[in-house]
Amino acid sequence: MSASPPTGLPKIRVRGLRKAFGAKQVLDGIDLDVMPGTSMVVIGGSGTGKSVLIKCILGLIEPDAGSIEIDGVDLLTAGRSIRNAARSEIGMLFQNGALFDSLTVRQNVAFGLIARRHMGGRLASQRADEVLGQVGLAASVGDLAPSELSGGMQKRVALARAIAANPSIMFFDEPTTGLDPIMGAVIDGLIVDCVRRLGSTAVAITHDMASARRIGDRVAMLHRGRIIWEGPAAELLDSHDPVVDQFTHGRREGPIQMELRR
Repeated sequence: MSASPPTGLPKIRVRGLRKAFGAKQVLDGIDLDVMPGTSMVVIGGSGTGKSVLIKCILGLIEPDAGSIEIDGVDLLTAGRSIRNAARSEIGMLFQNGALFDSLTVRQNVAFGLIARRHMGGRLASQRADEVLGQVGLAASVGDLAPSELSGGMQKRVALARAIAANPSIMFFDEPTTGLDPIMGAVIDGLIVDCVRRLGSTAVAITHDMASARRIGDRVAMLHRGRIIWEGPAAELLDSHDPVVDQFTHGRREGPIQMELRR
C-alpha cells in the first residue's frame, strides 16, 4: 500500500463488501473510502468487479455482505426513503452514454430533472440548455436526436445529463471508451471542470491509465475481488507493486499473466 489516505469522515465508505454470482466470488471483502470533494478512480482488469462495485453502491445489485455508507448512513440497513434520498444525490455517466434514442438531446438532459426532481418542463429545458453550454455544446444541439451526434458529442450530452441536478456524488463508467486520445482528453477535462465546479465527490472506473491520472486524485486497484493498492494518482505508474505495475504498464509478463496460465 502507498501513503495513508486523507483523514476525516468519508463521503462514501465501503467495508467488507462481498458479492458472488454462483461459484464466482466477484467482490471478496472490498474496503474503500472516498473523501468529500475528491475523485477516486478504480482500475483493474476486465471481469474484476469494477462495474459490480459501482452497481452495488447505486443499489442496482444487492451485495451478499458488507456495508455501504454515504455521509455516515449505511444504505444497506437504512429505510427505503433514506436510501432513495441518498442515491438521488448521485449523477451517473454511463459507459456508452445510454441516451434515449426516442428523445431529443434536450429531452435527454432534462429527463431526470422532470422524472426525479419533478421540475416543470420549461424550467427543465432551460436547465438543459444551461448545462449543455457548460460541456461546450450550443443550445441548438438540444433539438437534435442522439443519432445525429458524434461519439464525443454524445459523451458531452451524457455528461450534461449527469450534472444537470447538481449531484453531490458522481460516477463515471469508462468515460473515454470509444474515443480517440484527443477527444478522450477533452472529455476528461470537462469531467474535472464539472466536478470541481459542483464540489462533487467522484468515483470513476477505467482501463485508460492516462484518463485515470487526469481524473483521479487517488486511484485504487481491484484484483481478485479486493483492493490491493490505493494511493495518489501521481504515484500510479510508480507503485512498486508488481501486479499494479504490470497492469499500468501493459506488460505481457508478470503475476497477472502467471495466473492466467494456471
